[in-house]
Amino acid sequence: MGGSIPPIIFRLFIDKKKNFIIFIIIIIIINCTMQLLYIFFLLFNFDLLSANEINLFTTRHYESDNNLYKIFEKETGIKVNVISGKSKPLEKRILEEDKDCIGDVFFLADAGRLASAEKKKVFQKINSRVLKQTIPKQFRNDYWFGLTKRARIFYYNPKRIMEEEIEGLSYEDLARKKWKNRVVIRQSNNVYNQSLVSSLIEINGEKETRKWLKGFVNNFARDPQGNDRAQILAVAAGEADIAIANTYYYALMLSGKKGASQKKAAQKVKPFFPNQNNRGTHMNISGAGILRFSPNKDNAIKFLEFLISPVAQTHLSNNTFEYPMLENIKINELIKKIGINFKQDNSISVSSYGKWQKKSFMLMKEAGWN
Repeated sequence: MGGSIPPIIFRLFIDKKKNFIIFIIIIIIINCTMQLLYIFFLLFNFDLLSANEINLFTTRHYESDNNLYKIFEKETGIKVNVISGKSKPLEKRILEEDKDCIGDVFFLADAGRLASAEKKKVFQKINSRVLKQTIPKQFRNDYWFGLTKRARIFYYNPKRIMEEEIEGLSYEDLARKKWKNRVVIRQSNNVYNQSLVSSLIEINGEKETRKWLKGFVNNFARDPQGNDRAQILAVAAGEADIAIANTYYYALMLSGKKGASQKKAAQKVKPFFPNQNNRGTHMNISGAGILRFSPNKDNAIKFLEFLISPVAQTHLSNNTFEYPMLENIKINELIKKIGINFKQDNSISVSSYGKWQKKSFMLMKEAGWN
């Protein structure tokens, strides 16, 4: 036998070596598995974090809106990241960033702007039973939804105009010669005016609207200037007899939030809802749609559905003085004072404003509306 290794000892050595190799392989497999599990964990948690938010692009500038978004965050756990700006720069950013755009919701303060954005294919179709059943069809389509309403009405000084003179007055009537040098309104580049004229084109046709514009512009008491509140101030000061402005501006003045002098001026004039003897008063909206490449579509739908809820509708109406989209909402006292039981123009869809907005601006400029 000499110095040879006994067979049993040799087999034990070989077995230990094999077991050691197997042990090392098992350790390597476990380590790789743990690393893979760790990577999956990070990816999964990152997805959860990124999905628990929405990115809101908005042209609305109300602090009360931000307070409303906090209520949504508290109820749902979904964080609202607000990106504020003017409509054209925001729209430009969305289009340029395309698939890389982080935006989920685009909130705009005019139906024409919503329709313009839709034409440029920034929105995606949304199938929400809540939104479709809650929002009247004339204030929505498949791509965007009206969330609040505003009426563009007349304001007059009762010391200069008797109720009998203004009774039954329509937008069309303001082109008559009797109103020469008596009307004030802001400039033609204002989107609310463009939407008003667009509605007239949709209802009366281009030819009649062109004719109306010539008479209407000829009745201006001064060159258009300032915002909607400036028109109401002009009537209060006796510089004109009739102003055209959105209802919420008047309520804002009456609230005193714009100072005692503007409150006093608003108290000198009276609101009047035109076209009550026919189709009703021109209405516009603030509304929103979900962007085409929204990374958080489900959360975005939840957000829009929240904004049409009674809680949100009451909040919006009480703080921005807009008309709620929902019926049977507790209305702010200042809005009640302006009027809530007036006939609204439901004869056309507000989406038509976008169809005619470029044409309306062109006709306004042709008529000399600066």
